[in-house]
Amino acid sequence: MENDECIAFLDIFPANRGHTLVIPKKHVADIHHSDSATYAAVAGMAKEVADLLQGKLASEGTSVFQMSGEAGWQTVFHLHMHVIPRWPDDQLHKPWDIAPAEEGDLLALHKLLTE
Repeated sequence: MENDECIAFLDIFPANRGHTLVIPKKHVADIHHSDSATYAAVAGMAKEVADLLQGKLASEGTSVFQMSGEAGWQTVFHLHMHVIPRWPDDQLHKPWDIAPAEEGDLLALHKLLTE
């Protein structure tokens, strides 16, 4: 899939059947170096790709990942989104364990972010 701003292609190291990458045609390293319009174009195409994959592969879910910076698990330093079709028995797992936050920590963080 391709438009004036982005291109989508199958990942050569797929996490699952149909795993697709969506990238902007102009180079930006990551979300922090991207303007809002470029990021929106990538996200918009990721939605189109997700719908196409679900329709053609009959996936029961979709995971969309966008990692930025080494600490954020980025390994290719050109902005991209992973669109991964999902099925209940696909053997993929969550990248972190879900646990509730402490209320005090959330309140302190909210205060820091809103001051």
